[in-house]
Amino acid sequence: MTNRDLRLTFSDRFFPFTSLRRAANTRNHCDMICQSNLPYDATRRPALPGVAPLKPEEWLHVDDAYAAQMAERLRLLRSQRDSVLWMDPSAQQAAEELLLMALKHCPDGFAVTDDQVTCPDGRVVALSLDDPLGTLGQIFQEDFCLMIKQGNEHALMGAVLCFPASWTLSEKAGKGLFAVHGPVDVYDGLLARRVQRLFDGVRAGKPLWRFNALWYDDPTLYQPRSALAPREAPPAHEGGYFRSERQCILRLPDTGAAVFSIHTYQVTRASYDAQFGES
Repeated sequence: MTNRDLRLTFSDRFFPFTSLRRAANTRNHCDMICQSNLPYDATRRPALPGVAPLKPEEWLHVDDAYAAQMAERLRLLRSQRDSVLWMDPSAQQAAEELLLMALKHCPDGFAVTDDQVTCPDGRVVALSLDDPLGTLGQIFQEDFCLMIKQGNEHALMGAVLCFPASWTLSEKAGKGLFAVHGPVDVYDGLLARRVQRLFDGVRAGKPLWRFNALWYDDPTLYQPRSALAPREAPPAHEGGYFRSERQCILRLPDTGAAVFSIHTYQVTRASYDAQFGES
């Protein structure tokens, strides 16, 4: 079924705001949201960029923080949508293709029909190709970034980014890979060329993945920060929360756009030490 066919069957209505408020009100957004453990060995430190092959069916994850993370995502999409969602009009077709691909790869716990998705927390989300990134943001824990080739470099041309780890969507919107990664100290010219080759080379049906490892004092998931005021990370032995992004890179076969998805995991120091030993 093509994008055009699905546009005719998908409901035009956006996910009802009454349901959104009900989901968001199930928790106080200041509460700590953590998983009980990590699904990979976060103590490994492969050389950058540290990517590995990924089976397509293992792209999207659902974990024990799904309901709490989704309530926070819904709150952010309702209260400050312009801060967490942006798309250049030229990325519309790629965003539609991304939504359709994600629906085909829903993990267990979802029920998908032509015009709606029933989520693991019981919510029913109406599908809209008129708002593909907003729809994705209501269904999945992942943040999604559309990276589209502009000249010699992939650029961030659309994103739903509810859980930024110390960067700001508005500062990176429309910019190329090198600017998006600034001011990361280790992202020098050599690494930038390797990452660009990675985005150039990823093939449809052959996704890649990597993870990062970050200690935080504050468990808040929405942590935007300007590149002009970079975060001072606490020493590993002092941070109370271990935050790790499971980052996947995929190629959309029809539009050729690249997708960078981010599933945010966060555990307390006690959970980290129980799983991996004292840090």
